[in-house]
Amino acid sequence: MTQDTTTYHIPVLLAPAVDGLDIRPDGIYVDVTLGGGGHTREILRRLGPNGRLLGFDQDEDAEGNIPDDPRFTFVRSNFRYLHNFLRYHGIDHIDGLLADLGVSSHHFDDSQRGFSFRFDGALDMRMNKRAGQTAADVVNTYDEERLANVFYLYGELKNSRKLAAVLAKARANAPIATIGQFLDIVKPLFGREREKKELARVFQALRIEVNHEMEALREMLQAATEALRPGGRLAVITYHSLEDRLVKNLMKTGNVEGTVVKDFYGNVQTPFRTVNNKVITPDEDEVARNPRSRSAKLRIAEKRDDNNDN
Repeated sequence: MTQDTTTYHIPVLLAPAVDGLDIRPDGIYVDVTLGGGGHTREILRRLGPNGRLLGFDQDEDAEGNIPDDPRFTFVRSNFRYLHNFLRYHGIDHIDGLLADLGVSSHHFDDSQRGFSFRFDGALDMRMNKRAGQTAADVVNTYDEERLANVFYLYGELKNSRKLAAVLAKARANAPIATIGQFLDIVKPLFGREREKKELARVFQALRIEVNHEMEALREMLQAATEALRPGGRLAVITYHSLEDRLVKNLMKTGNVEGTVVKDFYGNVQTPFRTVNNKVITPDEDEVARNPRSRSAKLRIAEKRDDNNDN
């Protein structure tokens, strides 16, 4: 049974992202973030009868959005395993890959998932509810220095050490199990005028750590680089500076670290040609319809053909 995707997730930058793939009717494509299925359905609409699309998602809730289409193959897995599953399905090269790295509206609006500080509930934040540590595990078991590093690296919070210290002190009396308990401890550290913005960064940091998002993104981008055929397109929608930096580095230099390698003549050696030199962002109408799209950035690159590119 297919869920109503308007309640599950409103696809961000739908037309620009799918347009950016420059879809060939008989091509092989991958949507590594099925979610509500909005981008997937648009790709299928543009594919011909001999086209093929793989869709990845590790969240069992997304399975309700699997399209009933013989051209579509669902992969219930983290996209970090892109390379393995392409081999499993006998695919050597793909013509395009789309990644929408944002957390879906469905996750933020489900009080049981623990992604939002708008609701009380378990301090969970796992994309894959079947396995792995929860946000409560991170908060209660990481030593103070490691916890501070999580808030500093993934939330870019200046008061990361103080935040870790108050949590360590509080958990010594009793485990921190719910969002309500967590907020009671950390809210006093933030001024009322910046409270929502700072709390969003705190929750972002925990979510990234719980789901190993940066490691997974690095592995997926490397696998995509290897899998794309010459002329193939990579379209990635990011929502915060940490992930956007990795994507930008990859497209400009061919590696997520941003290390520039030049040939004898001073030309940057990269497997990609950027399609949109200026990052694509939602227009005012889209932001009005879907406020969560406000921070979205779309970058598109094309795999170079070494035989034709200089």
